[in-house]
Amino acid sequence: MSENSQFAFGAATGVGSMPGGDAREAAKTVTGSFEDFPFLAELPARGPGADMIGRTAGMLVDLYARVEPSGWRFGDRPGRDTRRARAWLGEDLDALEEFTQEYEGALKVQAVGPWTLAAALELKNGEAALSDPGACRDLAGSLAEGLRIHLDEVRRRVPGARLVLQLDEPSLTAVLRGRVRTASGYRTHRAVDRQIVEATLREVIGVHTDGPVVVHSCAPDVPFALLRRAGADGVSFDFSLLTERDDEAIGEAVEGGTRLLAGVVPSVDGPLSDPAGSVMGVRTLWRRLGLNPGLLAEAVTVTPTCGLAGASPDYARRALAHCVRAARSLADNPE
Repeated sequence: MSENSQFAFGAATGVGSMPGGDAREAAKTVTGSFEDFPFLAELPARGPGADMIGRTAGMLVDLYARVEPSGWRFGDRPGRDTRRARAWLGEDLDALEEFTQEYEGALKVQAVGPWTLAAALELKNGEAALSDPGACRDLAGSLAEGLRIHLDEVRRRVPGARLVLQLDEPSLTAVLRGRVRTASGYRTHRAVDRQIVEATLREVIGVHTDGPVVVHSCAPDVPFALLRRAGADGVSFDFSLLTERDDEAIGEAVEGGTRLLAGVVPSVDGPLSDPAGSVMGVRTLWRRLGLNPGLLAEAVTVTPTCGLAGASPDYARRALAHCVRAARSLADNPE
């Protein structure tokens, strides 16, 4: 776990994606909403290459992918899809740099983690890379090198920032439980050994040596203990999907210094409760676990339940502002 990682998080932030296709507008909204914990916005509405898989595929080193009707598939050389993904990432970085002049504070960047990437990227035969242990190893190594380059680029553009790396792993539980479907759809890929999953995550997490790493999943049954062992400093999750089965793992995570990025604000258009109501469940969990209420602000960052790509621009702005107000309520009234 990164040294002093608890000091690199802000009270509220977003998950990653935003609606629309205007990079400057997204960067302006994000930096205006979160004065102490903005993030590099992703805009999947622009099309293939701006989606989470394509964006991260464009970061890979010596591995290339192209869009097929079934999804992203490895190719022999960088083609127009790779070039498009890299161009859009550059556009997003330009916009972020413009709106973070002289910024000093936490800044989050996101990429797809190795196991969700292995479940989504297809080999040339059409099956997921997950089906081939050698391909999984090569993919993790390529991703690790690509992330080093990406983090260096963000540091160059926003030199005062303390970077937080978020690995998006919504398919992680399916990988662990053998629930990722084959290309035919009639079978599922064999579950990957938990030790291999953990070791691979540890390798990729280890690329960010001077700041914390968060793993995000908006799926049920997030493997909190495994992520902690792999070196994650924080876990980002949809709070509404928690059950009392998660209590022990969450209690151990908090007591071990793991940051909880609690998704409590809906990520699609709808009514927003008052800020105190949004974090009521967090307070209830704290009481159930017998944790010190004074730890709440130190241990919890408030976020939407998932990315905001499916929301309207107006709702996305209101949801981000609501996260800030809910976090303030949590800090001011922890009991």
